[in-house]
Amino acid sequence: MQGNPEAEELFDEANGHLALGELDEAIALYRRCVALDPGFFDGWHALAMALLKTGQTKEAIGCGLQAVTLRPNDLLAWTGLSQMYVRDGNIPEAEAAKGNARILSLGGKVVRDA
Repeated sequence: MQGNPEAEELFDEANGHLALGELDEAIALYRRCVALDPGFFDGWHALAMALLKTGQTKEAIGCGLQAVTLRPNDLLAWTGLSQMYVRDGNIPEAEAAKGNARILSLGGKVVRDA
């Protein structure tokens, strides 16, 4: 499935900033990615992780939730969300997200294909 080419270009540019440690610039570009293409899983996941690195935990959780909503059987998305909840001090939610990651790591699915 082909996504929004402009969003993908912004995503690549954001990744370049992230690689250089320019988190604020990366976050701004990731935000533009998901604004252009709200179904862009990689954009939401990257935005969530970048926000987590800058201590914007509550917003990171919101973006992480959007990522797992778009791709409920993605192991890295659930692992990242678990880390976000730990950082926020929400251990029950962290454990639930970790449980979903564990299911996926063992070859299971959180959401069955229709």
